[in-house]
Amino acid sequence: MESYTPKQIANILNVSTTTLRRYEEQDLIPVVPRTKSNHRYYKSIHFQAFTAIRALLKGYDIPMVYEVMRMIKHGRFEEALWLVNEQQFHIQVEKQRVEEILGMIQNTDFTKYKNVKLNEWMSIGEAAKISGVNTSAIRHWEYEGLVHSERNKENGYRMFSIPELRKILVISSLRKTVYYIENMKKLLNDLDTQNYGNIERSFQLALENLNNQLLLQLKGIAELMKYIHFFTGAVP
Repeated sequence: MESYTPKQIANILNVSTTTLRRYEEQDLIPVVPRTKSNHRYYKSIHFQAFTAIRALLKGYDIPMVYEVMRMIKHGRFEEALWLVNEQQFHIQVEKQRVEEILGMIQNTDFTKYKNVKLNEWMSIGEAAKISGVNTSAIRHWEYEGLVHSERNKENGYRMFSIPELRKILVISSLRKTVYYIENMKKLLNDLDTQNYGNIERSFQLALENLNNQLLLQLKGIAELMKYIHFFTGAVP
């Protein structure tokens, strides 16, 4: 069976040997054998494990990748694949959401969202529920000057108008692609003035990023399946 030194795998995958050891310490790969002189050496299954980790990390968050690799190491293949499948579902939902909001921003009669009739004024909890974000995120965006609320004269609670809810929806969709507060403020100003050109381009970029993430996720899954095959006997 083919064997590799840590340095050989590190060079192939363009990572440090420290990174490989960290994956080992995190219980992500099979037990690593050692030579008589107590030096690590890796087999083909380890090489594929490292390859799968690096490929998955390009399309998935670190905690999910680590959990999946631990599941596979301990023979929980179906659970691992269902977890990956759940992430595929989430990116599909996010794509639909971005497309919905892209259509929404030009709707001059914005009185409904996802078949929910909007009130003229909404509490922060209602705005969060409709937009699918945490109230803490809305408070942060208000602190940054991206959205504005009025205070309910009776109880002092924050109240958001429909135009501000529309801003919240835009921010929630573009926060991964518009990195700077000033750029986001400019887009929201364009929203107020119905100058949709830059906003549409930003949404198209968000969709392109989601398409790219999907491609990276599928490439990661391909490497993951090769790794699983070592355990199921499909790879000698």
